[in-house]
Amino acid sequence: MLRLMPKTILILLIVAICNVAAAQQRVLLPDMGGTSTRVLTPDQEQSFARDFERYMRAHNLLVEDPMIRDYFDDMGFRLVAHSDRPAADFHFFVLRDPGINAFATVAGVIGLNAGLILLAHDESEVAGVVAHEIAHVTQDHIARAIENQQQVSLPAMLATIGIAIAAGLAGAGGDASQAVLMSGMGLAQQLQINHTRQAEAEADRVGIGLLARAGFDPHGMTRFFERLNMHSRAMGSGPPEYLRTHPLTVNRIAEARDRAERFADRQPLEDTSFHFIQARLRVQMSPNADQNTQWFQTRLERGERPADAMRYGLALSLIQAKRLDEAEKELEVLLTEQPQRQLFRMLLADLRLAQGRHSESVEILAELYQHFPGNRGVSVQYAETLMHTGEPAYAQRALAVLRPYLRSFPGDLRMTELMARAANLAGEPIRAAEAVADSYVLRGGVSEAIDQLERVSARDDLDYYQRARISARLSELRSEQVRLMTRGR
Repeated sequence: MLRLMPKTILILLIVAICNVAAAQQRVLLPDMGGTSTRVLTPDQEQSFARDFERYMRAHNLLVEDPMIRDYFDDMGFRLVAHSDRPAADFHFFVLRDPGINAFATVAGVIGLNAGLILLAHDESEVAGVVAHEIAHVTQDHIARAIENQQQVSLPAMLATIGIAIAAGLAGAGGDASQAVLMSGMGLAQQLQINHTRQAEAEADRVGIGLLARAGFDPHGMTRFFERLNMHSRAMGSGPPEYLRTHPLTVNRIAEARDRAERFADRQPLEDTSFHFIQARLRVQMSPNADQNTQWFQTRLERGERPADAMRYGLALSLIQAKRLDEAEKELEVLLTEQPQRQLFRMLLADLRLAQGRHSESVEILAELYQHFPGNRGVSVQYAETLMHTGEPAYAQRALAVLRPYLRSFPGDLRMTELMARAANLAGEPIRAAEAVADSYVLRGGVSEAIDQLERVSARDDLDYYQRARISARLSELRSEQVRLMTRGR
């Protein structure tokens, strides 16, 4: 059920400082000059995205599935590559939130709610939202607004977000939740960017151009606007949060449609990958496996979406529901049509593991890893499957996968925690302790990580290389601790 919760509204009031305020009665042209585009120091730009990720992760608000993350990273950077700032730093996140919203904020942080992705009918609709948010950044709407709100510190934003989420997840009710909401709204009013309708139109114009140049359907943005309006009328409970922060008018939709028509000579690239990713996200967002199964079966019967993607989602849902014989039949259809497709082979490995056929699952994934050693999704599933039984021999093999993986993706919390388990099982307690410290850091616990490594450094059985490595890491973390303490003043 796509329902806006108080914590969702508060988060997006605070974080979405690039989002558009409600439509203003008095329209002011944006000040297009007299601003430097840098409103944060280089250190702040580097740290804000990392700090944002830690806050969201600490409260289980990040979708961390590697296939989903990689897909939307690719979408975002494909669009950025066709902007006038292709080398700019952007960071794309999918939030585990059923509300329909998206936002951009400082340091190129762009967030998409899972609810918005699930509402879309194709990738160009989501890409239209992402392009719009990218345009808010590249057109300096963020920079101008922050220049006018310098009295509000970045730590204050993050702290308020953290308090709001913690209260929401703890189920704070009555006066407590109302106090948190009102204090958050007070800060939100300080942070609110008074974007004008012209700024929204500019983001539409630039975003539609990005869509077309990147090979997406430029009409995707308009279609999603229209879908939001239809959804709002159907729900009968007020507009989705996205429409509150990005107000629509008939003229705005018509202008967006006219702009898209100017790119009519460009043929968009057809890609059904979105439907597989969306199916995967749907299963992860809903714990009701039977409801998911019914949803995918209905779409298959109606033929309104790609059949193989709906069958893939159906098989995932059936595995989730422990209806393994039925899942086997659906997967057989997919493998008959495309027996070597990586996504279907990975699903087969999932099914074999659920059936208790661990060695077969490992064999399938070992073959995939050999052919696609740098593939993030394959590496994650292979390492997790190797660790499924807790056997030391498999843990050694998992380490061989995790070491290169974490060099490429050091911010992956789930794999860092798996590294700690694997090293411990494989008889490498020092590596295990270092991985535990890294997991603390990824959750925002720098002080805890320092304590962990200080205990390890006191051991008398460290060799020269272990001691040097731990000493260097401690020095790095102490510098980070000073940064965090200084920032919080």
